[in-house]
Amino acid sequence: MSKVRIYALAKELGVETAKMLEILDSLGVQYKSSSSTLDEETVEAIKTILADSSSKAEDAAPEDSSVNASATQEAAPEPVAATPPVASNPTPAPQPSAAQSATAGEERTLAAQPAAVTTTATELPHRAPVVTIMGHVDHGKTSLLDYIRKTKVAAKEAGGITQHVGAFEAKTSRGKVVFIDTPGHEAFTTIRARGANVADIAIIVIAADDSVMPQTREAIAHAKAANVPIIVAINKIDLAQANVDKVKQDIIPLDLVPEEFGGETIVVGVSARSGEGVEDLLEMISLVAEIADLRADPKAALKGVVIESRVDKQMGVLANIIVQEGTVHVGDFLVVGEKYGKIKALTNSVGDRIKDAGPSTPVQILGFSEAPTAGDTVTSAKNEHQARELVAGRTQDRRDVEEARKGRRLSLDDILGAPGDVHEVNLILRADTQGSLEALQGILARKSSEEVKLTVMFAGIGAPTEGDVLLASTANAEIMCFNVTASGGVKKAADNKGIELKSFRIIYELIDEVDRLIKGQQEPVFEERYLGRAEVRMVIRHPKAGVVAGSYVQDGMLRRNAKVKVTRGRQVVYNGTIVGLKRFKDDVREVQTGYECGINIDWNDVQEGDVIEASELVEVTS
Repeated sequence: MSKVRIYALAKELGVETAKMLEILDSLGVQYKSSSSTLDEETVEAIKTILADSSSKAEDAAPEDSSVNASATQEAAPEPVAATPPVASNPTPAPQPSAAQSATAGEERTLAAQPAAVTTTATELPHRAPVVTIMGHVDHGKTSLLDYIRKTKVAAKEAGGITQHVGAFEAKTSRGKVVFIDTPGHEAFTTIRARGANVADIAIIVIAADDSVMPQTREAIAHAKAANVPIIVAINKIDLAQANVDKVKQDIIPLDLVPEEFGGETIVVGVSARSGEGVEDLLEMISLVAEIADLRADPKAALKGVVIESRVDKQMGVLANIIVQEGTVHVGDFLVVGEKYGKIKALTNSVGDRIKDAGPSTPVQILGFSEAPTAGDTVTSAKNEHQARELVAGRTQDRRDVEEARKGRRLSLDDILGAPGDVHEVNLILRADTQGSLEALQGILARKSSEEVKLTVMFAGIGAPTEGDVLLASTANAEIMCFNVTASGGVKKAADNKGIELKSFRIIYELIDEVDRLIKGQQEPVFEERYLGRAEVRMVIRHPKAGVVAGSYVQDGMLRRNAKVKVTRGRQVVYNGTIVGLKRFKDDVREVQTGYECGINIDWNDVQEGDVIEASELVEVTS
């Protein structure tokens, strides 16, 4: 028997991939992802476990299950099982036969038995994954979306409304998938910059005849900054000049190691023109979603995200949202940022007017008087009065925060984080040539430590762009340029967002700046360093200064504000600080060996013959 992939075996045996991974964990089997392969011995062990589990469930079932099922149904409501990630069929279901009814009754009875319950009524139903497609220009993102839309969306939809809703739903053999149809990674990051994580999965499209290009790297950086799973779709595999192996090799330096090379990145070859591999891609999307166990409560309080909005000359303001939690209804009052509106009409992605929409559903809303901002969170209100109050409260909160920021001084924890944390330094690099870029990356790769993690979010050739500024603002990164200069528009954008944008002409000046950034993120290490020693020869009691020790410096130096310990014989009798130091009547900063001085250590019990030893804390530099 040849080796089989985990997800393929799960499909063959009719269990969820997540359940299969649990079994592998219990067996102590090592795997990298659900696409890892299993040997024959492991496969047989899994089948045995599943068979034993099935046998125990059958043994637990009562003999007359149909009777017990009826009793159970009369005694208590039937448990509601979690909805699997499979699209519901809009066509009426055929009536079950008598045998099928009996089987259904037996299954309901088993569900009522605690020992056999696999999904409880309290579990939330699954929701469809939300997917965004990104990549370099002309690599086939739009063509791939068009192919999926034409083959996987209801025939009525000809692409009209989808262009405005900003997303569409595709029906697949494993359920519904929602694709965000937004223009590129910058729109994706703009939404995320406002605190909304819309996409569950990012598809990076790379042309097989072109391989990794600048916008490919940017798209990958944006997806990583969003911390979403990445699937690489190698497009145009049907072309004669396609080189799939080269693409797989080229994405490895970008920390996307294909599964077949021992990594965890799913890579699928597709052709947006012929449709080759598209089903495999959809299968992988469903697989990743299944492992992520995406769930949402349709009865919860409404939560959604604005994808985009526009003003139609005839209809007015139209807002396109994706529902994440709860259900939105016609007539609901919605609050978005500091705006609110009442839903007059809901339109789904195929252009139909609908009355409500649940989780992972893209809809177009008519009812706002002002266009909401992409990325803003959508919530509901009971009535217009409550909506007005929410908006007024948010407006006041924003003003309070702005006022607080003006007068607030940052604490050390604000700057460095809590003690013991691993601090991060995120960079975006721009250089004049590929050679310069590689040299910089090679040097910076050795800069990370246990205390500070240095991450190059994106590295590209040429002047920085506004997209770099956007990425830097969401990833809390600094932009560093070598031998390239930002345009006036980019500098203005960076200033507006408070982003550091620095240019260098000498490579080691850039490295020195990175070292300073890293040092600023590290917890400083200090050591006590000896300064000097003085013998107390006279004790002077001053009416204002208190007790002053008239002393002679025997070694080194004494410095104002230095730490001191006072010894009497062999015993340390006091630890403190030099709060005052005088030469005759003058206050001085330090006194060297061989000079007399007056020392005030703010301690009244100093005696003649005591020895005052001074030290200071010095930061240890590596």
